[in-house]
Amino acid sequence: MEFQLNGQEYIELMKLLKYLGLVDTGTDAKLQIDAGEVMVNGKQELRRRNKLRAGYKVEFNGQTVFIKE
Repeated sequence: MEFQLNGQEYIELMKLLKYLGLVDTGTDAKLQIDAGEVMVNGKQELRRRNKLRAGYKVEFNGQTVFIKE
């Protein structure tokens, strides 16, 4: 799966999860991130508002998302 930044510099991790429908609510996103269920560029990510930029790879719940410009 790919996410296009469309001129934006970045998207925050929890906003990405919610926008793509990988979680139902922002609270669900926070809980999943806090539980260590999200990987960014192959490493466990615990920062809810981590700024995801073009070239990043996010893995969550069996889904892989590539961030594109």
